[in-house]
Amino acid sequence: MNYKRSMLTALCLPLGAMLFLSGCSTMAPKYNQPAAPVPAAWPQGASYPAAAQAAQKPLAEIPWREFFVDPHLRRLIDLALENNRDLRVAALNIERARAQYQIQRSDLFPKLDATAGATFQRIPEDLSGTGNARTVEQYNVGLGVASYELDLFGRVRSLKDQALEQYLSSEQARRSVQISLVSQVAVSYLALAADRERLKLAQDTLANQQESYNLTKSRYEAGVSSALDLNQARTIVEAARVDIARYTTQAAQDVNALTLLVGSPLATGLLPHTLSDVVTALKDLTPGLPSDVLLRRPDILQAEGQLKGANANIGAARAAFFPRITLLSSVGFGSEELSGLFTGGALAWSFAPRISLPIFEGGANQANLKVSEVNRDIAVAQYEKAIQTAFREVADALAQRGTIDEQLAAQQALTDATAESHKLSLARYDKGVDSYLPVLDAQRSLYGAQQNLIGFRLARLSNLVTLYKVLGGGAGGE
Repeated sequence: MNYKRSMLTALCLPLGAMLFLSGCSTMAPKYNQPAAPVPAAWPQGASYPAAAQAAQKPLAEIPWREFFVDPHLRRLIDLALENNRDLRVAALNIERARAQYQIQRSDLFPKLDATAGATFQRIPEDLSGTGNARTVEQYNVGLGVASYELDLFGRVRSLKDQALEQYLSSEQARRSVQISLVSQVAVSYLALAADRERLKLAQDTLANQQESYNLTKSRYEAGVSSALDLNQARTIVEAARVDIARYTTQAAQDVNALTLLVGSPLATGLLPHTLSDVVTALKDLTPGLPSDVLLRRPDILQAEGQLKGANANIGAARAAFFPRITLLSSVGFGSEELSGLFTGGALAWSFAPRISLPIFEGGANQANLKVSEVNRDIAVAQYEKAIQTAFREVADALAQRGTIDEQLAAQQALTDATAESHKLSLARYDKGVDSYLPVLDAQRSLYGAQQNLIGFRLARLSNLVTLYKVLGGGAGGE
């Protein structure tokens, strides 16, 4: 028992010295968050709504379930969060970064190995010193620390800090992918609803115009209408057939895109029929101040994490100019006989510190330091560019939001006026006042206005989704 205590004491003393001598500080520059290179307020003017300046709960804290209120859309988002492969890759990247951080962090502690061995050697007569050949047996067991670096200048800790920031950045990358996925599912869902409504409009137009064409054909056969009227009536029928084929294809492609995002087959009951069915699928929102919004976006947090990691690498590069102290330590028992391995006098230990000081390395250390500093400067520029890009994305979305309601109202008024013009022109044709050409022009204008109205309604809903995304919409509600 005394020998075991002696063994532990002999091992713990060097280990304690190692941990005590390992410093807690690094030589990395003190990190200071760069100032945001954007204005302190969102743009103002005729294109921007006055309500855009009102403060509210940060979007990063609003779960997506509170914004997307349509139950079918919620279900599709749930499925996408479960099955989307891009999100899976992002989650696996987190696991990899976590493991890499744990590997790097383990270098801060001595690695303790248990060893046991035996050596058998025959010494010939000429070398034995006694004139007789003999056989030598040696047995040993012990515990040892192999090549542990005393982190006096923070090299290992700087590398650990860099690995930690890489891990945290990967988590922000996953959040960014998730927010993009949620918004892509919503936009694809709305696009499918719009294309199905366009398809229905084309089908209804074809049915109505087919009746008008049949009536015109009867009048032509009766000698009341001309061949020109007949062929003019036919043009709108054929145009509607073209649009039916086109929107049928687009709707099918929308389903395929949504299936890819969701990552699994879609139940028919979850898909929208028309855009009118999902007009209340989203809640309205207003942004806060840029400093509250942009710095919470996961892509900006990811860029800042990479900047912090680059800053930590400078500490490791600076530490390379200073001595590196490596310690080897072992303690155990050794004997020429197995039975005497744990008897008195069998205790053996060793403690072998080694120091290396760079004297001439051809400028490699200086070059490595320069590389790390340039990498830090690049990371600063990328961080600032991420903020500027985010500001531009929000400003663009706010600019569209500031005018989209006015555009939608104007398009609705245009559609109503065009419908009335079509009604009047058709009445004049039926009474023989005008030819069929004004009817044809009115019908084409009405059909185009109705299609454009669907496009503006889609743009308004898509703009809300875009705002939610670019304002750093919350990833809650998973």
